[in-house]
Amino acid sequence: VVSTQSTGNKMGFLTDGKTLDWKKAKEIVNYIKTHGVQQFLYNYKRVKHRANDSLLWGDEIEYYIVKFDDAQKQVKLNLRAQELLELLGEDKPESGALWRPEYANFMIEGTPGVPYGCFIDCFLSVQSNMKNRRKILESILENDEAILTLTNFPLLGVGSFTFPPKDVGGPVTQSLYFPDEAIHPHHRFSTLTRNIRERKGRKVSINMPIFKDKNTPTLKYDSPDAKEGYIYMDSMGFGMGMCCLQTTFQCCNIEEAKHFYDQLHVFCPIMLALSASTPIFRGFLSDVDVRWDVISAAVDDRTDEELGLKPLKNDKFVINKSRYSSIDCYISRGPKFKKEYNDIDLVYDKDICNTLEAEGIDEGLAKHIAHLFIRDPLVIYEKKIKLDDTKHTDHFENIQSTNWQTVRFKPPPPNSSIGWRVEFRVLENQITEFESAAFVVFVVLLSRVMSAFDLNFYMPISKVDENMDKAHKRNAVIEQKFLFRKNISRGNLDGTFKTDKEMEVDEYDYFTINEIINGSKQRQKNFLALYLF
Repeated sequence: VVSTQSTGNKMGFLTDGKTLDWKKAKEIVNYIKTHGVQQFLYNYKRVKHRANDSLLWGDEIEYYIVKFDDAQKQVKLNLRAQELLELLGEDKPESGALWRPEYANFMIEGTPGVPYGCFIDCFLSVQSNMKNRRKILESILENDEAILTLTNFPLLGVGSFTFPPKDVGGPVTQSLYFPDEAIHPHHRFSTLTRNIRERKGRKVSINMPIFKDKNTPTLKYDSPDAKEGYIYMDSMGFGMGMCCLQTTFQCCNIEEAKHFYDQLHVFCPIMLALSASTPIFRGFLSDVDVRWDVISAAVDDRTDEELGLKPLKNDKFVINKSRYSSIDCYISRGPKFKKEYNDIDLVYDKDICNTLEAEGIDEGLAKHIAHLFIRDPLVIYEKKIKLDDTKHTDHFENIQSTNWQTVRFKPPPPNSSIGWRVEFRVLENQITEFESAAFVVFVVLLSRVMSAFDLNFYMPISKVDENMDKAHKRNAVIEQKFLFRKNISRGNLDGTFKTDKEMEVDEYDYFTINEIINGSKQRQKNFLALYLF
């Protein structure tokens, strides 16, 4: 249940039917938002007291499908995803795997057939389940095909990089490098691509710093959006055409979910740097190691007004981040939270916030939802507009699923056995199942340790953004120092305990990732491994 519905896929929920182009969609944006808020409220009132759910969790891995040409010594991304999904057929949880389409027709997403539980055997089975998924996919491939769990295919956007070869561009992407026909045929994906471009008023612009060696050429482009000397990309496909590793877990109740959402966000830069596996874009070695900023720019639909480049006239907000970004506010109001931690000037819809608070939603959650709803819905299905708000949450999920942030707070779906969940979204894809299993198990165990030992990772959210910037730097996992809380637990290593007054003191210092996790003689207070292992 958790793996099929809560992990979902990074592109959000899929449904059948015709989608609206942006000209028609923007006419009913306010209708979708208004009813999305009402759907959230109806659902919230049904499930707010849900409690005592046990730990259930799942992961999702995204796979590239590639084709080898031994004679030419070439490897291409193979546009066979839809065909392979048809061969895999209907969901068969008993097989140990479930399959979903992804943005590009050279990608497939795989999740466990049933959720993992809280027993040690479940944690020990993750790697074997991932290997089984690979085996299932490989069983339907041709002899010259393979699957790869890279984060980014190094030659994505370089020449004729697909099989069969396709002409670049088209009416959807208008790209110089990425073909429309590489997008998965489901309407959602092409609609997202087209509507992001049309809402923005121009193509997306992605510029990543190139790694400069003595023979590195200075890249020059004709496009006014391209920065000289940077690796330039111009399509959503360069972001959502990458693969990643995510995990979602069910929480005991809403308060635990809010607490984990906050606490795990602090760990997002750490885990992004630790799992870094993306040094190459469009065939060039870059000066960064991770994917995050590329995807952020690839789906950035902000207009010039929302970017602050022009005075507000047609739009309502100046928005400081892409809709694919780190979160801007903590949502728990538990005993460890202090209002000073939310030190970013949060952009949110005050009318929506007032509506939610008037209905009994606490201030933290109300601002979170009102922040999500500063974004417009991007994919509207023609036959899914007028819905019964007491029974459906499609309009809420329309907004929720296209806020692609570091962590995601997920209410229980209507009429479902699924509880409150948190999705951890920053992990980079890993080449082997051993590495993938290690990362997802680590994250889930971290959540258990946070609960069992009452750990506190809170720090000003602006400092987490600074850590996110550092996580992008080349070799950040070794060379960078990240700001982190010095006191994470009431307990001391000598067996004594801190007083309430000592626990109220917020102290931070700069640590390497090794020091954060394993500690050091000088920084034993940060000895996280003591709790984990």
